[in-house]
Amino acid sequence: MLENFRLRVFREVAARSSFRQAAEALYVTQPAVTQQIKALEEELGGALFDRTGGRVQLTPMGDALLRSAEASHEVLALAEQSIAALQGQVRGGLRIAASTTIAQYVLPGVLGRFARKHPKVELEMESANTARVAEAVLGGDAAIGLVEGPVHRTELQVGEWVQDELVLIAAASHSWAGGTIALADLRRAPLLLRERGSGTREVVEQALQAAGLKPGDLNVRMALSSTEAILACVEQGVGVAFASRFALQRQLALKTLKTVQVTGLTIARSFHLVRRRRPALRGAAAEFADELTLFADEVAREQKRRK
Repeated sequence: MLENFRLRVFREVAARSSFRQAAEALYVTQPAVTQQIKALEEELGGALFDRTGGRVQLTPMGDALLRSAEASHEVLALAEQSIAALQGQVRGGLRIAASTTIAQYVLPGVLGRFARKHPKVELEMESANTARVAEAVLGGDAAIGLVEGPVHRTELQVGEWVQDELVLIAAASHSWAGGTIALADLRRAPLLLRERGSGTREVVEQALQAAGLKPGDLNVRMALSSTEAILACVEQGVGVAFASRFALQRQLALKTLKTVQVTGLTIARSFHLVRRRRPALRGAAAEFADELTLFADEVAREQKRRK
């Protein structure tokens, strides 16, 4: 990227109000971030951040620099894209943000394919909850966001990307494995759910309640804060669970888990693509959006085949 590294470090700290989180995003140590900010402050002759009271906030000088740094970043990014276009290439930096399930289970294949097609693009991906993804896109930290939950920001353009299916899973040795059960059978089954506040748990509970099973009717054995933890516990026979079909590719291939059909129950949700309304996507971001569309078409065909 053409951008001065010190300015990039400064923008990351300002965006996250955290030296530690900026270091993680840049894949450098926290002392390295501190050193870059200190050098920039010495060069400009004043403090850019107020670090009293355990908080990191921009000073008036820092606020003024951030406005210019953001404008400079956009101009340099456009220049890099324009030069690459003259050379028949796609290059430059591309940062995307995605909800946890999408980042962990859906995007790796898309990112790999895109990287092979466009090796000169510097890709970065932030994994966060839906609210943070929306903030990243709105603030210009990410060109594209992909989310599991609803986004209620009128400044953003939100469109459906792919349909996800949440399916009931059991250990391969479970009596339900690969079979079909009645909805009422779920009343007695030890059920593993995501933690309260999880978008996945909300979708599951709403679907079950719509089908006639209230949360109080369920035998919730355990609440876990990650999909990986749920899959591992189901493999060990702790209980059954609902999980995204995208998350099950390895376990289904290894035959450690099996899906279970529930008569009269289908749980589906949409993953959405989020971007700013203006300016239009260009360069690497536009190419990545096209790659996402290709993937969505492939998923739709596979889902239609399964039906």
